[in-house]
Amino acid sequence: MSEHHAEVGDALDESKFVTFEGSPFQLYQPYPPAGDQPTAIDTLVEGVGDGLAFQTLLGVTGSGKTFTMANTIARLGRPAIVFAPNKTLAAQLYAEFREFFPRNAVEYFVSYYDYYQPEAYVPQRDLFIEKDSSINEHIEQMRLSATKSLMERRDVVIVATVSAIYGIGNPSEYHQMILTLRTGDKLGQRDVIARLIAMQYTRNEQDFQRGTFRVRGDTIDIFPAEHAEMAVRVELFDDEVETLQLFDPLTGRVRQKIPRFTVYPSSHYVTPRDTVMRAVETIKDELRERLEFFHREGKLVEAQRLEQRTRFDLEMLQELGFCKGIENYSRHFSGAAPGDPPPTLVDYLPPDALMLLDESHVLIGQLNGMYNGDRARKENLVNYGFRLPSALDNRPLKFHEFERKMRQVVFVSATPADYEKRVTGQIAEQVVRPTGLVDPEIEVRPASSQVDDVLTEINARVKAGERVLITVLTKRMAEQLTEFLADHGVKVRYLHSDIDTVERVEIIRDLRLGTFDVLVGINLLREGLDIPEVSLVAILDADKEGFLRAERSLIQTIGRAARNVNGKAILYADNMTESMKRAIGETERRRAKQIAYNEKMGITPRGVVKRIKDIIDGVYNADDARAELKEAQQRAKFEDMSEKQLAKEIKRLEKQMADYAKNLEFEKAAATRDQLAVLRERVFGANVGDHISGGR
Repeated sequence: MSEHHAEVGDALDESKFVTFEGSPFQLYQPYPPAGDQPTAIDTLVEGVGDGLAFQTLLGVTGSGKTFTMANTIARLGRPAIVFAPNKTLAAQLYAEFREFFPRNAVEYFVSYYDYYQPEAYVPQRDLFIEKDSSINEHIEQMRLSATKSLMERRDVVIVATVSAIYGIGNPSEYHQMILTLRTGDKLGQRDVIARLIAMQYTRNEQDFQRGTFRVRGDTIDIFPAEHAEMAVRVELFDDEVETLQLFDPLTGRVRQKIPRFTVYPSSHYVTPRDTVMRAVETIKDELRERLEFFHREGKLVEAQRLEQRTRFDLEMLQELGFCKGIENYSRHFSGAAPGDPPPTLVDYLPPDALMLLDESHVLIGQLNGMYNGDRARKENLVNYGFRLPSALDNRPLKFHEFERKMRQVVFVSATPADYEKRVTGQIAEQVVRPTGLVDPEIEVRPASSQVDDVLTEINARVKAGERVLITVLTKRMAEQLTEFLADHGVKVRYLHSDIDTVERVEIIRDLRLGTFDVLVGINLLREGLDIPEVSLVAILDADKEGFLRAERSLIQTIGRAARNVNGKAILYADNMTESMKRAIGETERRRAKQIAYNEKMGITPRGVVKRIKDIIDGVYNADDARAELKEAQQRAKFEDMSEKQLAKEIKRLEKQMADYAKNLEFEKAAATRDQLAVLRERVFGANVGDHISGGR
């Protein structure tokens, strides 16, 4: 990843790079800080310097919070971890930080499961559900790259989700397993192979992929687990490392000769052999105690089940050093006492690291809730003999444990919750937007005629080529409203909780492109969705007090229209609730501050122009420019194709679409799907792609 960063960094305008004394970061600053940014940056940097444990950056939508975070990190010159509440926002932040720090290590640490069904037991139906998961190779490589960067350098920014508070391998043992190769080192071929196998690399002469190595005489090729497009060739002569070369695993072309190379383990769960053997003994002891307990209680089925499962795992551990579900024995490997917190990514951070919690009002709730859900499921497994009690210690951190491990923290939110307000040392306000955009105007209208009124408003906005977001309270209401609007000729889609991340990203992209004009949702139209084309947010039943219509929810939802010059929010309500009063008051305060700033600086508000690009582009760097050119050439090619050739092309595109989806390149898959629709239209003479369906 860092090679790519270097290449990108070299193509950028040198004069835009800013460095700070004593800081290893090189900040790419296309524009200097403006609006409230300079004061916010100074406040945060001083606060960290003064040793404040907690600070809050109160930043409104569109005020450039990410830019302020990047500036703060660059000035402090410390490793930083930025938490985001979900994968979509993490991907968005990751892309932005890579633009600000093209020459530093910006890493991505999220859950590597595309699909995850944890093992569980339902006693009422005597049903055991085996663990089933599919791991995304690319994200696993990025996780390994993140821990490697933390161990090797100081100029690191890690973008993570709550996945970072789940147990991974012990940092000190992970460190012990590292293999450093230098030219001139005394090392035999067998020693290198033995070390690689201990680090869970597999020997594979046919299929050379991540986490494998191949041997040809005294030459060993290693494909490091944390690299996506680079392998290393070790040439030995007379039990000595003669040369080390980096090469491209695809073409075999040698990139460069190097004096030394560090090979990192291929999993966070690797452990030295003697630790494994020690763990095997303590697992046997625990098994013996647990079996005695079951026999005393007369639970013979549970005893037999536990013995069979655990003995099988023990055999695997003795032979291979790992087994399926090894994480359930993590306490035995780390030597921790029952109930101790597991080692997590947070333990890999240096003591002076900086923690930034983006959308902290959501994150704190997530960090609080992770432990309880996990515990309930595991207790069933332990009580019914599927797992040993030590499995309960393979868990996410409890909130108070995470608090103990917190470094200096900056909460980032437009609507800080009670926890942040309670602990924060100082608040840096960032209410003024450099673009001059003002918070939306708010109107309150009666709820009795809300549906008809919304339809009139929609028609006016669609004529002007703008988009509308509508938020309702229930799934049923969302479905009925979508149906009603569709019947009246509105291009509308409905966003609900059953839609996965991939499709959500697609739907938001289609809304921005104008494939449809109105998006109806319940609670999904809040934090961090950047949709500058939206000029109207309609909140139906705004006076129904509750979680969805609380002050914070209202401010967040109103903020979705803040990126448009004509932004407006309509609250449909028959009574004025306390939450509404406070939300409207806060929005008006921010409006007044922005208008005063605009007058003082002579700024005319201008809308945000954001290229409609792949949100997840930042994560998967493909050579976009080349791809776009190829696409244009292909379009021209379609024009001259015969029907037979077109049919062949459709098959090829379908396969390509599936490949993109598999590689998590969701928006490329969506682009291929749109291409397919164009092609099919040529072949079948009709639009077969059901693009806009209300209920989807």
